Amino acid sequence: MVPAELPTGEEIEEARRRLEGKVVRTPLVRLRAGEDDAEVYLKLENLQPIGSFKLRGACNAMEGAPASLLERGVYTASAGNMAQGVAWNARRLGIPCVVVVPDHAPRAKLDAIARLGAEVIPVPFPEWWQVIVDSHYPGLEGLFVHPVKDRAVMAGNGTIGIEILEDLEDVASVVIPFGGGGLSCGIAAALEARGSQARIFAAEVSTAAPLAAAFAADRPVQIDYVPSFVDGIGSSGVLEDMWPLARRLIDESLVVTPEEIAQAVRILAGRNQVVAEGAGAASVAATLGGGAGPGPVVCVVSGGNIDLAKLATILTG
Repeated sequence: MVPAELPTGEEIEEARRRLEGKVVRTPLVRLRAGEDDAEVYLKLENLQPIGSFKLRGACNAMEGAPASLLERGVYTASAGNMAQGVAWNARRLGIPCVVVVPDHAPRAKLDAIARLGAEVIPVPFPEWWQVIVDSHYPGLEGLFVHPVKDRAVMAGNGTIGIEILEDLEDVASVVIPFGGGGLSCGIAAALEARGSQARIFAAEVSTAAPLAAAFAADRPVQIDYVPSFVDGIGSSGVLEDMWPLARRLIDESLVVTPEEIAQAVRILAGRNQVVAEGAGAASVAATLGGGAGPGPVVCVVSGGNIDLAKLATILTG
């Protein structure tokens, strides 16, 4: 096992220059959650053109890749958001794109991938996860954009950290939905490079919380994965090559239930006029539980791609 490589501060700064004009510099807004609102802010990555932060990492990886490799196209393995990020950039660059998806991927995300012109290959979850582990799918060529451990992807994700510090220099904690660690480690790398002492918290859902289990065992362990409406985070285990980075950069995992995340979705929609998918609302649910401390706290709302029928069910309780 070769540990994933963390991007340097210089690489994250270069990613920021590379992404200028191609992604949205998303706003940081105050969370309204009740009568005595704590000092909590929302980093609204759901406002990206594809509704997810994944646009940043995909764009940086593809913009920095050799033209000879891109000519053969790109592919990724994704439950939906990274697929859209890679497909969006592939369409912009005029190159073919293939996406390997787990067969439980939500219809809203599959429809979005199709609209962007990518070919979709659905496979059972264990087979999909093996593509994540191997960074390869048999028979496909071109550039594989790993949704988690690609150094250029993490550098693109790290640009979120730069923007947070520019808008809230004294941030004390950042709470980030944890899927594979590429988002949280990228943001943590950016904060570290700029000298920030902010604590980094991972938000996980109780139906699939591999980082909490790894912290408890001090090593990656296999857990039971139970599908839920929180489909953008959670897996059966922490990637072995991401574990050294996660163990060093992430202070704690805050585990919340699907019910708590559903309540956070309602709060975001009803009081803040923000539409978040389950994964995107996980950071808010974890913060409302008090685990991130008094603040100032930034919750990364990582995405807003949720089936409308599912959203309606959540909003009506």
